[in-house]
Amino acid sequence: MYVLTLKKNEEKRIVAGHPWVYANEVLKIEGKDVQGSIAKVCAFDGRFIGYGYINHLSKIIVRILSYRDEVIDEAFFYDRIFAANKMRTELGYDDNYRVVFGENDLLPGLVVDKYGDYLSVQFLTLGMEVRKKMIVDILVKIFAPKGIYERSDSPVREKEGLPLFKGPIYGDFDPVVTIEENGIKMLVDLENGQKTGYFLDQKENRANLAEYVKGKTVLDCFSNVGGFALNAAKNGASSVLAVDISQIAVDSIAENAKLNGFENVIQTCCADVFEKLRDFRHEGRKFDVVVLDPPAFTKSKDTVKEGYKGYKDINIQALKIVNKGGFLITCSCSQHLTINMFLDMIKESVAQSGVRAKMIEFRTQSRDHGTLVGLDEGLYLKVAVLYVL
Repeated sequence: MYVLTLKKNEEKRIVAGHPWVYANEVLKIEGKDVQGSIAKVCAFDGRFIGYGYINHLSKIIVRILSYRDEVIDEAFFYDRIFAANKMRTELGYDDNYRVVFGENDLLPGLVVDKYGDYLSVQFLTLGMEVRKKMIVDILVKIFAPKGIYERSDSPVREKEGLPLFKGPIYGDFDPVVTIEENGIKMLVDLENGQKTGYFLDQKENRANLAEYVKGKTVLDCFSNVGGFALNAAKNGASSVLAVDISQIAVDSIAENAKLNGFENVIQTCCADVFEKLRDFRHEGRKFDVVVLDPPAFTKSKDTVKEGYKGYKDINIQALKIVNKGGFLITCSCSQHLTINMFLDMIKESVAQSGVRAKMIEFRTQSRDHGTLVGLDEGLYLKVAVLYVL
């Protein structure tokens, strides 16, 4: 077993709950084992800190699995996955939800999402990749799924020295599956959909539209496959326009609308949202409710400044086309745009748009995406509801 001794005081952040050990924090490494194996982490004075798996190819050399002196074996992983699922089911999750959220469930590098009778999984680190067969066996024991699809096609794998991969790893099935979200039927493409198939983290924020859309005209920007648009229609919106730059996404919105009998309420538009918002402003067209749920405009610290400008641009344009007495529901899914930066962006957007507004709600990701205290990177989704005076 590898034994890592940290430099003086480097254990403080880890003991406080952050589960990553960076290579430059390590004073010395003793022992020998294979990459991806379990390693012991000790403080400068020899105190036991925890066990995690090691990867010399990554800047994060060890990811902590346990802060207790215990055996890390198949039973350990079974109990962790079982406990993660139990927490969700006790909160009322059933048909579709995030079962395992990596470090936030003390299972770094593993993501498991449930879509009806199917699971979609990601093995994002070497430590989880080498345990793939064991993890799949555990998932089959706990869930008895009809199929498991692997979506390990995230670029973060490359930082671990791993190739990208996606494909079925258990069962023989059509990767387009049907789920039910907030009483709405949805087609989810496990093979080509966003993330593991769909943006499950916005489920409760989409349900929250019920507070704002009844009898209202709604514009859903960056609509993807229509999650917000469908929830708006279900909750009584008089009309919904869903805009996305992808024709494939727009076709999916129309298909999901038809599946729920909303085709007379939901209209679609394939267009660049930035350009479309300006078009609406020039046309004098306004909406009672505008939803902005863009992709992450900044995916690294190096692009935060440019991403901030992008968020501010769309928020300024959106505020200008919200009717007085209407609502802007604005989101950011970038962990690099912090909560404080997000709030500053909103303040600047309101000031530069020429409207007056007040924030009446601030929300984050759904409860199945709960964040480990001490791991700030886990709290990535910000959602603000603004009332235009």
